[in-house]
Amino acid sequence: MFGLFQSQDKKMRENAANWLELAEKVYHFRRDVLPPTQLAKLTQQINALKEGIKLRLDAAKLKLQIEQTEGVLRETGGAIYPKNSLMENVEFFVVAAIVILGIRTYFAQPFKIPTNSMWPTYYGMTGENLSSIEATPGPIAKIFRLAAFGAQRIEVTASRGGEVSADFFNTGHMAYTVQPDRTWLIFPTQVKEYTFYVDGTPAAVRVPIDFGDFDRMVVETYFGNDRVFAEHWRRQLQVGVQGETVIKVDAGAGTLARVRRLLLSRTVKAGESLLRFDLLTGDQLFVDRMSYHFMKPKPGQGFVFRTGNIEGIGQDQYYIKRLIGTPGDVIEIKEPAIYRNGQPIAGAAAFELNAKRQGEYRGYFNGGLNMDAKYLAAGEKLTVPVDGFFAMGDNSGNSRDGRYWGFVPLKDTIGRPLFIYYPFTKRWGPAR
Repeated sequence: MFGLFQSQDKKMRENAANWLELAEKVYHFRRDVLPPTQLAKLTQQINALKEGIKLRLDAAKLKLQIEQTEGVLRETGGAIYPKNSLMENVEFFVVAAIVILGIRTYFAQPFKIPTNSMWPTYYGMTGENLSSIEATPGPIAKIFRLAAFGAQRIEVTASRGGEVSADFFNTGHMAYTVQPDRTWLIFPTQVKEYTFYVDGTPAAVRVPIDFGDFDRMVVETYFGNDRVFAEHWRRQLQVGVQGETVIKVDAGAGTLARVRRLLLSRTVKAGESLLRFDLLTGDQLFVDRMSYHFMKPKPGQGFVFRTGNIEGIGQDQYYIKRLIGTPGDVIEIKEPAIYRNGQPIAGAAAFELNAKRQGEYRGYFNGGLNMDAKYLAAGEKLTVPVDGFFAMGDNSGNSRDGRYWGFVPLKDTIGRPLFIYYPFTKRWGPAR
């Protein structure tokens, strides 16, 4: 910072010290392979440079010694000196990678929230419906939204004119198939592929497999709200003109499902948009990996863990939920609140907000409403075992959590959310 105010002599002494360090590195690494004459020349030059620094020679004399040292190093340095630019860049990136891996492993790990199981505390991927040209941001706004919110424009258009229809599962959700894809054109991944039909001609669109907002935008675009869609669905089921078919939802897993072709009550022209939206990235945060080595997790904390040893999940991933119960705790859900050891649970603002169904918090729900949930049906109490934790999502109505798969093994706890660093929304800052 204050280099501009240093004398030329002091700057040259610092430069000489750097060259001395390099010369000693060459000596220690190559002294057993150098010919005796070269080794002697290197030793002599090291001693001369040391003496010059010690005697605080003026800049001109030190510069001469540095030039002599550089000549000796070119003769004796081998692969250590001189380095080409490629080697310097490789060394830089290797060291940087080691530092980053060390930080990720022991201190703070970046984590991206894919789903809305913790909404509205943390956001997963969400869709912003752009059902009209007027609602669609222009080119400059599009670039800004990409940088600030990770917004990616997704649109599917009609290749011909005609009446729009789509296949729906019997649950009322639009049907999709799981397809293989690649991230950054390199890394294998899976996506959901949804297909509209215009006069029987397909028009497909792909979204990330964890994206759960597609149905909402279809309903908003074609029906306005859930009530109108539910009535349309009921009438179409009564008419039954489109019939039922069976599709392979996931060819790799062999999953089959019945679907029904549903008219969407709209006619479009060729080139018109069938669905247009911006896909906004989920919250990206740093996870504190240090704290749990020194203190026990506490109910109410955001809770990141691995799933590889949890029966019922089936694959090794990182999940984030909220810690509800520690070993020995007795948990009960009395909608919309959670009770821990007979008392309303405390430790996080989300607990109170859910219990009051305040703002966007919808409350906690018993597991018995879901056919495949195993725990915490109405009136049921659950005791957390000595070797596990119990966790749930803040958005429990849309969260596959401990009610479905049970307990997180002690050894698989990772840490707690530390800081939301992206996107740049009102949630940016310390994690809750």
